[in-house]
Formats: sequence, C-alpha cells, structure tokens
Amino acid sequence: MHCTQIRNATLRLDYGGQRFLIDPMLADQGAFPGFAGTMHSETANPTVPLPVPLEQLFDVDAVLVTHTHPDHWDEAARTLLPKDLPVFAQNERDAAEIRTAGFLDVRVLGERTDFCGVTLNKTVGRHGSAQVLAKYGAVLGEVCGIVFQHPQEKTLYLAGDTVWYEEVAATLERHRPEVIIVNCGDARLLGDQPIIMNEQDLLALAAAAPRATIMASHLEAVNHASVTRAHLRAVLAEHGLSDRVLVPADGETIVC
Repeated sequence: MHCTQIRNATLRLDYGGQRFLIDPMLADQGAFPGFAGTMHSETANPTVPLPVPLEQLFDVDAVLVTHTHPDHWDEAARTLLPKDLPVFAQNERDAAEIRTAGFLDVRVLGERTDFCGVTLNKTVGRHGSAQVLAKYGAVLGEVCGIVFQHPQEKTLYLAGDTVWYEEVAATLERHRPEVIIVNCGDARLLGDQPIIMNEQDLLALAAAAPRATIMASHLEAVNHASVTRAHLRAVLAEHGLSDRVLVPADGETIVC
C-alpha cells in the first residue's frame, strides 16, 4: 500500500489495486472561519495550503468520508469532486447530505462492504471523552473508522476522529492490523479535553499494537489542533518509537 498524507485528515490511499481519497478537505488556505467554541478560533481554516495540485486528487476510484465535519468534507470537496465518483458514507444521514450536493453514487458503509476486491469494515469511534460528548455530543456527532483488507495487502486500520477508548482497543484485538492511521492532533474545544487522540493516546495505542506500523495524521492544518509534528516526534523519540510510529509531512508518501 501507498498512503500519502495530503493535509489534515485528507489522505490518498492506494490499496489492493484501488485508489481512495479519504476525508477530503480541499479548500484554499484560509477559505473558511475557525471553528467557533474551539481554541484559536480566530484563525481561518485550513491553516496551510494543499501540498499537491488539486487535480491530482480527482484521479481516484472512490471517496471515503468518515463523517461530514467541514475539516473532513468541505464545501470545496462538495463542489469540485467529480459527481460520478463513488462516495462511501458512514450512515444514511451522511449519505443523504452528500447526495444533496449532486453526487450520483453514494453508498453506506456496512459492517463489511466490498469494493472491487477490497473489504471495508466499518468500525466505531468516539469523538471525545464521555464527559465531552455529554456536553457537546449533538455537535460532535457520530464518527467511524475503517479497517481495510485485501489478500495481497497488510490489514490497515484507519481509526478516524476518535480518542483512545475501549472500542478502539477492541478493534485492534479483533482485526490485528499491521498498519494503523491515527488522527492525533489533539484538537480541543475551549477548556475541555481532546476530541481526537493526543500524544498520550498515541502511546497507549502503540503499546496495544506493538507490531504495527503507525502513521500519525490530522496535524497542523486546522485552528483547534494543538499538537505539532515537532512535539510529537520528540515524544516518540523519547519513548523509542520513532522507527515504527511515523509522522509524515504534508505531501509525503508512506509505503507499507
């Protein structure tokens, strides 16, 4: 597999002979306001430009949208992506939203979905601690992850926008992925706990999957992300994990 870190949670994944665009945030730098009620909300999003020409991201076989927050599925994606591309959504509610933008082939991920020989297993996630969701659950909403399987590929777990909790651990136990992609920019609401993984969550996940190669994503591209790549690399070096927990720059491709 080849996985290119594009920006934020946006990835280009070549897996099992298929080309996937994941969680596309395609807007120009600074195109939309910072997220209200989050840290540094005065900073416009995205905070950095795309590292590749936009047209390169259209040459894919399918689009995967783990949830429809605007840093995973923005107005530019809704407007610019070819409307005949297959788009996979986590549930019927998100699928209906995507269809209203004119997409003609919108599919809902099941527990196990086949796409041209690649198996997509939808997994659950939690977009913040139980305490955060008790206060902001209506805004944060439902999210998912995806486990990819193919006879000629390593099993890949895309965790999505989740914190470390028992269901993520259960997914590791159930699927035993050899490659894991983790959103770990420590995005925060004002005065509250993270709504995605931070460096401590990443260390816990690495301990629970000691043989997996891990790729850190969702870093340094939106106003409320608080963990930098430099800090994360320093933490990983301190714990002797730099060889298997990778922190790619935007535009960098990881081959596994």
